[in-house]
Amino acid sequence: MEKYKKYINLIYLAIFVGMVVMAYTTSKYRPESVFVLFTDLSWLGDWPKWLDFPLMPFLNKWFDILIVKYGIMFEGINFFLLGIYGQMKNFLVGLPWPIVMISVILLAYFASGKQMGTTIMVGFCVFFLGFLSPRYWDKCIMTTTIVVIGMLLCLVIGIPIGIAMARNKKVRNALLPILDLMQTIPSFCYLIPGILLFGLGAVPAIVAIFVYAVPPLIRLTDLGIRLVDKEVIEAAEAFGANKKQKLWGVQLPLALPNIMQGINQCTMMSLAMVVIASMIGTRGIGDEVLLGLQQLNVGMATEAGIAIVLLAIIFDRITQSYGERMQERVHHTKEKVKLK
Repeated sequence: MEKYKKYINLIYLAIFVGMVVMAYTTSKYRPESVFVLFTDLSWLGDWPKWLDFPLMPFLNKWFDILIVKYGIMFEGINFFLLGIYGQMKNFLVGLPWPIVMISVILLAYFASGKQMGTTIMVGFCVFFLGFLSPRYWDKCIMTTTIVVIGMLLCLVIGIPIGIAMARNKKVRNALLPILDLMQTIPSFCYLIPGILLFGLGAVPAIVAIFVYAVPPLIRLTDLGIRLVDKEVIEAAEAFGANKKQKLWGVQLPLALPNIMQGINQCTMMSLAMVVIASMIGTRGIGDEVLLGLQQLNVGMATEAGIAIVLLAIIFDRITQSYGERMQERVHHTKEKVKLK
């Protein structure tokens, strides 16, 4: 890799020069002659208008082509995700609220390893979602449905990508800049292409949740697999394990605590998109925050904000406690291996 570094730098330099030349030749503000730039140095005072990269027209044109050519495909994705959202939401809303509450409490009880402290905390938060205001119950179910579907997309797509990054350095180097871009672009920017491709409603919110929340899961999956002890890998290879057996029998079980931490971070970031998604017509508890903001109603916005916090605590306690259980299980497994 070291011998190719100088060629990579040359490629970067060529791309930079090409961008400058393209900006100059396509700008309508460029001077009549290049020699004017050397005789009149006034352009050094302020950024010259002729030195701008025409990215906006290119992106708009690209999106127009994308919508025209692949509009049917995006309609299919929209129909599929909207169907899943509608079925799940209608099922949960149709259930009596005590059954939903007991189900969540039982999930917390078994996920935490039968810890009463975590179970009581989750039960308290679930009860207060409806206790704050009866209308919050159904809205919290809508929000939970969107978050769960977004999380499932993150798991189905994010974990395989993290595994590919851990097993192939070239894939990792190629995807790291993309992940950096996904994490640094403001979350509002995800909503515009989502609206163009999927319209208003729950589907662009699910897509925005995926783009915004999947990078931590990919990174922590990659990190967890790469942090597996080499001695354990060598022992598996000594017993004749192939790549598939090493992955499923050794690397993934030992990396599971890191993956669970990634799921926890993914969940928290998904909930962070709830209020933002309400701006594009997504129904849920974010509606109340947006309505309070529009009416300058501090009480309404604060009350809905507390409901979102309670939802976040429920998700956090369940995923974090399950991750801690996995951590203890992996620790005991390593201790047994050392004793042997």
